[in-house]
Amino acid sequence: MEKATFGAGCFWGVEHFFAEVPGVLDAVSGYAGGRTERPTYRQVCSGETNHAEVVEVTFDPAKVSYAKLVELFFKMHDPTQMNRQGPDVGTQYRSVIFTHSLEQERVAREELEKAKARHARPVVTVIEPAQTFWRAEDYHQDYFVKNHGHSCHVTYKELENR
Repeated sequence: MEKATFGAGCFWGVEHFFAEVPGVLDAVSGYAGGRTERPTYRQVCSGETNHAEVVEVTFDPAKVSYAKLVELFFKMHDPTQMNRQGPDVGTQYRSVIFTHSLEQERVAREELEKAKARHARPVVTVIEPAQTFWRAEDYHQDYFVKNHGHSCHVTYKELENR
């Protein structure tokens, strides 16, 4: 099993999206990329910790490739929006890929170039080495399901049916 970590706006919809992808074993909402240990949602939303809302994806590379996950990441959100997705605004909503290996970095950069070719506006997604992942509070886990589909993201099934 491997890990992938993506920030694409509010983590509720991102978590649900990746949880639907065949080959993904787990998707967990959390925080990464900041400078505070064990940050809380309130701290992250203040903008002072520099964390992004992210989803840590555990996947079986025999069933879904990392390249496919990164391709889906670029299709499931708008990577041209700086520090926002839809109505959510702030640095915690930035578009970011945290890579767990040099191979993941290589693949992420290749997919970034493909995404740039598909968009008329500049793609602002950043790629950084993975940092400590801090699991978000329990009420954020499976939020989409617990709240009957409330999210500002497209679902995996919607994307696949386009």
